[in-house]
Amino acid sequence: MSADPVTWKLTLPCTKAEAEAVAAYDGEIDAVLITTEVDEAAGEWRLDAYFEGEPDAATLGQVRELAASGGWSTAMPEPLSDEDWVAISQQGLEPIREGRFVVHTSAHPGDAPDGGRAFLIDAGQAFGTGHHGTTSGCLAMLDRLAVEGERFANVIDLGTGTGLLAFAARHLWPEARVAATDIDPIAIDVTRENMAFNDVDQVALVVADGTRDPAIAQSAPYDLVIANILAGPLIAMAPEVAAIAAPGATIVLAGLLTNQAEKVVDAYAAQGASVRARNVRGDWTILCLTAAAERRSVGTDGSGRGDWAIDA
Repeated sequence: MSADPVTWKLTLPCTKAEAEAVAAYDGEIDAVLITTEVDEAAGEWRLDAYFEGEPDAATLGQVRELAASGGWSTAMPEPLSDEDWVAISQQGLEPIREGRFVVHTSAHPGDAPDGGRAFLIDAGQAFGTGHHGTTSGCLAMLDRLAVEGERFANVIDLGTGTGLLAFAARHLWPEARVAATDIDPIAIDVTRENMAFNDVDQVALVVADGTRDPAIAQSAPYDLVIANILAGPLIAMAPEVAAIAAPGATIVLAGLLTNQAEKVVDAYAAQGASVRARNVRGDWTILCLTAAAERRSVGTDGSGRGDWAIDA
């Protein structure tokens, strides 16, 4: 007798605007949310929500609010077997190539070019397979920095997800000290597993809310700060990112929609940072900033973090 399914799926129609809002959503819904374009000409999109266990009415209501244009669809969640979930998570994840990097899943192997590096990152419980425009754009930005001859000695990847960007930094600057942090302990567990899969070593792993951990402060300042999160948290974290950045450090920011970019730029400009480069990928923008010539200070308890609100 087979075990009961643990993953449930709810599919709702939505608009492009709602899909963009879902991508920028930073609320607390106990679900994995994935949006897909169904018909470009008609502007039709789809929201798929995956739940660990059968969702309750309150959680379903939260998800339905994100796709309210569909007239509060009466579609109900359905259980998936473990095999169905693995198959869904791997669908369409062909290897991606960014500069010297290839990122692939177990189902779709890929080889790195000469002098490059391939990373096996399976879809799972943490964000960052490389297939999302923000993650692949960060890979391209890091590769560009290396091509331009940049050298870094102390690197931190805030909100590391799967660890991919920290691994890329480790490859590009093998003499550097590299740390990867995430607020979610599961993400750090996933990163640790991915380190083993990919024979990556000497990446320090820290569970932390932003930069608020003594280990992060003690290892500062960092000459390369990477944060692929969301626009709102990036804005709120601007003072503390500035506080751990070395004078003139490079800061790579992603997870923001293109129409949110100027608000993020303004938040970091207030900390003395300036824009060095942008990588626009459709609705998403990756920013490369240069930190202020002098370090800013902020309490290690995150007392420099402000409240934030941002319109998509």
